[in-house]
Amino acid sequence: MLIWEKKIPEFLLFRKNIVNRILFTAAFALVFINIYAPFGVNTWFNVTKLELFLYSSGLILTGILVMVISRIIMFQISRKMRLNYLQYGVWEIAEISIMALVYTSLKIFFLHEKNDLVDDFVNSLQITALVVIIPYIIAALYFSWQDKTRKLESLEQQKDENPAKATKLLPFFDEKGVMRFSMFPSDIFYLEAADNYVTIYFLNKQKVSHYLIRNSLKNLEEYLSEYSFIRCHRSFIVNFEKVKLIRKEKDGLKLEIDAPTEMIIPVSKTYSQGVLDEFVKNG
Repeated sequence: MLIWEKKIPEFLLFRKNIVNRILFTAAFALVFINIYAPFGVNTWFNVTKLELFLYSSGLILTGILVMVISRIIMFQISRKMRLNYLQYGVWEIAEISIMALVYTSLKIFFLHEKNDLVDDFVNSLQITALVVIIPYIIAALYFSWQDKTRKLESLEQQKDENPAKATKLLPFFDEKGVMRFSMFPSDIFYLEAADNYVTIYFLNKQKVSHYLIRNSLKNLEEYLSEYSFIRCHRSFIVNFEKVKLIRKEKDGLKLEIDAPTEMIIPVSKTYSQGVLDEFVKNG
C-alpha cells in the first residue's frame, strides 16, 4: 500500500483536537500577520497597525467560520469512512483555496479594491497557505506526540498490573484512542463488525466470550496487520492461527475455527484470494 493510500491517524479526527487546531491556527494567524506583515500586506491597504489588527481580526474570524464548516463536514464523513492521506491533503488544499477566495471577495466588495482579480486571489492564497499550513503542521505533530504518549501510558499501566504478561498482551483501542480491552492474540478467534462497533470473540476459561468496542473494522484491520489476523469479509477479521479448515461450498469459501463451540466464518469474493494466499503461505 502506497503512503498516500494509507488511512490518516484517528487523532486528526478527534473532536477536541479539531477545535484546538482551529483555535491555535486563528491565534497564530493573528500574531503572525500583525508582527511580520507577510508579503507587505500592511502596504496593500495603506493602513495603520491598529487598522491592520482590526482588519486581520475580521478576516481571521471569517476564516474560522470556513474552517468550522469544513471540519464539521469532514467529521461527519469520517464517521462513515476514514480519509486516506491523499484525500486529506486534497481536502486541506481545497479548504485553504476557499478561504483565499473568501478573502479576495471581501477585499473586492467591502474595501472596493479594483486590482486584478487573479493577482488578488494569488496573494490571498499565498498568505492563507503561509499562516495556515505552519500551525497545521505544528498541531499535527503535537497531537501525534499526545497520541503516542497516551498509548504508552496505557501499556505501562498494563505492565504495572501484570508485569509477567504485559509484553504479550494485545491492546484494543476505541475510536478515540482510549485503550478498552487487552487480550493474548493467541486467545482471539475473530472480530465481527456491526454498524460503528466491533465485537471481539476470544477464549476465556475454555469458553467463548466476547467484548464490544466502538471502532471500525477497517481501522482494526490496519492495526492488526502485523499479527496473524486477516480480513476475510466486510464484517469479519479472523485469527488465521485459529483456522483449522477451509472448505468450498456453493455460496463460497467457509472458515472453520478451532473453538469450543462451532464457528463458521464466511469468506466473501473480495477477500477470497487473500485468504487462499495466506493459506498457501502458512501451509
